[in-house]
Amino acid sequence: MIVEIGHFALVLAFALSLVLSIVPIVGARIGDQRLMAVAEPASFAILGLIALSFAALTVAYVQSDFSVANVWENSHSLKPMLYKITGVWGNHEGSMLLWILILAAFGGLVALFGSNLPATLRANVLAVQGMIAAAFLLFVLASSNPFARISPPPIEGRDLNPILQDIGLAIHPPLLYLGYVGFSICFSFAVAALIEGRIDAAWARWVRPWTLAAWAALTGGIAMGSYWAYYELGWGGWWFWDPVENASFLPWLSGTALLHSAIVMEKRSALKIWTVLLAILTFSLSLLGTFLVRSGVLTSVHAFATDPTRGVFILMILIVFIGGSLALFAFRASTLTSGGLFQPISREGGLVLNNLFLTTAAATVLIGTLWPLLVEAVTGEKVSVGAPFFNMTFGPLIVPLLLAVPFGPLLAWKRGDLYAASQRLFVAFALALLIGLVTLFMIDRISVVAAFGVAVAFWLVFGALTDLALKAGIGKASPSVMFRRFVGLPRSVFGTALAHAGLGLTTLGIVAVSTLEVERIAVMQPGDTLDVAGYELRFDGLVPFDGPNFTEEQGRFTYSDRSGRERGEVVSSKRFYPARQMPTTEAGITSHGFSQLYVALGDRAPDGGIVVRAWWKPQVLFIWIGCIFMMVGGGVSLLDRRLRVGAPAAKRSKPARAVEVAT
Repeated sequence: MIVEIGHFALVLAFALSLVLSIVPIVGARIGDQRLMAVAEPASFAILGLIALSFAALTVAYVQSDFSVANVWENSHSLKPMLYKITGVWGNHEGSMLLWILILAAFGGLVALFGSNLPATLRANVLAVQGMIAAAFLLFVLASSNPFARISPPPIEGRDLNPILQDIGLAIHPPLLYLGYVGFSICFSFAVAALIEGRIDAAWARWVRPWTLAAWAALTGGIAMGSYWAYYELGWGGWWFWDPVENASFLPWLSGTALLHSAIVMEKRSALKIWTVLLAILTFSLSLLGTFLVRSGVLTSVHAFATDPTRGVFILMILIVFIGGSLALFAFRASTLTSGGLFQPISREGGLVLNNLFLTTAAATVLIGTLWPLLVEAVTGEKVSVGAPFFNMTFGPLIVPLLLAVPFGPLLAWKRGDLYAASQRLFVAFALALLIGLVTLFMIDRISVVAAFGVAVAFWLVFGALTDLALKAGIGKASPSVMFRRFVGLPRSVFGTALAHAGLGLTTLGIVAVSTLEVERIAVMQPGDTLDVAGYELRFDGLVPFDGPNFTEEQGRFTYSDRSGRERGEVVSSKRFYPARQMPTTEAGITSHGFSQLYVALGDRAPDGGIVVRAWWKPQVLFIWIGCIFMMVGGGVSLLDRRLRVGAPAAKRSKPARAVEVAT
């Protein structure tokens, strides 16, 4: 019965979404307060209905109700409870339901916290959210019903894809969808503002918190996905320029540009057209990512295998929302004022430069991702665009941006002094240069790229610290005054410094592991040893182990340091899941500081040995630690009082005093 309730709740949510997408926008058009007031309760009702539907599907998974086709295809009675729950969104239908639930949650948050928005803007924003919800609810009900029944019900399920049976699945998709779907609010604000034909600094103040929240969540989702692939797939890499990886990276790049553009618009009432266009493009890239993952046009470990009809349905959604919003933008753009003027050397100019590099980089990644599809569609030939293309095109665009980042916060608004900013950054530059020289002469005398990359990474970190130090008056005031200034700095200043420092740490990890990594491959018998970057890895043998729904052979290794002292044990394994008839590789990883020794088992050799791949990955953890810093930076910026208070509500005029007239 709970399954039927969940399905019926989706049908009701679709009907209410149609109401939400029409009634408030009509009310805003004719100035009817009663029609506009429909938006808030409708948003809450849709959220409640979709939450009920999601809970019903979760109950079906927990109870192993194999009469539901979705549960039968993606669960098993012996699967651990954690993976029964995470399996709800470990498939196409369930993940789309989670996508819509998050969409409805954002709409509910706007309805709850948007009391200081102008009534017409709030009504239009929620109406656009209703349109998006209606489109995807129709998609789910028509082609991706998670509650479809099987009669008679099977006795046992087919189990979840083994590589998804990991704690990373509990974190990665929800965070990723919070980012993807969070940008829908920015999109709805942009479309609503274009409908009204009025965009100002207050609009940017309302949009910026939603952009920050979505950007921080998407940063975490991408980082978690990267780490999950790193330790779960046993391939030893943290990024592969996989098309579906790119699909999440594209809105992150444009969302970063949107975040900086909104700052300029809020502070200087400039870049209005640029900000609105970025809000539209960022969510459009999120929709494109949804299409790439679910259409079947790409082959990827991340993609859901779906039939072409679903891809066509999502493609129609893309055409309607992307094409419609861009057409509205083209129609209204000429009516938008350009805003405040500024000199090229200014903080506004620096943020514009930042946006130009980010959007160009995003365009490069987009072309490289879609090019094989375009070539195949036109010529029928299959081509591939791999990591060398992206490294050669993306790198030259991003390095100048990284070099320019520390200058931005030190430039004044409207008219800046580049020479003065350079003087303030002299200590940061000297320290970064010194660390780069130490890397070149004491760590790797061959790789100039490694030394340069490490110097750039520390340039970002020291630049962020310099910004905080200067704003706190360090060296120019007494310790007590410096402390009061430091504590009294706006939270957005701390958030910016954390995000920029996090970018530097991530850069450090990427450079170190890309240039200084050591890899060894050998066929090993029990007792054999392998030297990996000065560590001696001894193969102790294979040990069988039975899991709840899998069997595995654990390869046990003992490793010693350069002095011959044993440092510990690494366990890598090959698993087999009988229900899916699918093997997986579980890497053995041990950390030393921020570096890791990584061991993966390969196939058996004809002589009875086993292929072992071992890596020494220097400073690799900084890749994800930097992402955590960026996430925290976004969260700290959200605590800024200006963003929590939002734009002031318009003052209500006092009602006229009644005057009694004698007749």
